[in-house]
Amino acid sequence: MADLNIPNMNKKSDKYIFKKKLSLRRKSKRRLFLESAFLLIMSLLLAYINYLIPNKSLLLGNLPKTFNRSFELIVELFSNLYEIFLVIFIFASSLTALVLIVGSFYRLFKISKRKSRKINY
Repeated sequence: MADLNIPNMNKKSDKYIFKKKLSLRRKSKRRLFLESAFLLIMSLLLAYINYLIPNKSLLLGNLPKTFNRSFELIVELFSNLYEIFLVIFIFASSLTALVLIVGSFYRLFKISKRKSRKINY
C-alpha cells in the first residue's frame, strides 16, 4: 500500500514552465536607435573621464608595488585582528568569571542565612 503512487492533478507539465515568460516581440527601430545612442554617449563619457586622469603611465607602473603593499597591510590587519579578538575574549571571560563567582558567593550566603535547618532541593 505504501508503494502506491497517486498522480497529482494540480501539477503542470514542467516542459512549458518558461514559455509564457519569453518575449518574442522585436524591438522597434526607434527603440534600437535610442539604445545605441545611449551606449555611444556612455562610452564617450567613460573615455573622456579616462582622458582626464593625470599620470596614467605612472599609476600603471606603480601597480605591482601597490598590490604588494596592500597584501602586506591585509596580512598585518589579520594578525592585529587576532590580537584584538584575543583581548576581547580575555575581557569577556574575566567578566563572566566574576559574575559566576559573585553568584556562587550569593548562593552560599543565602544558604547560610536560612532560618530553618531544613535544606530543600
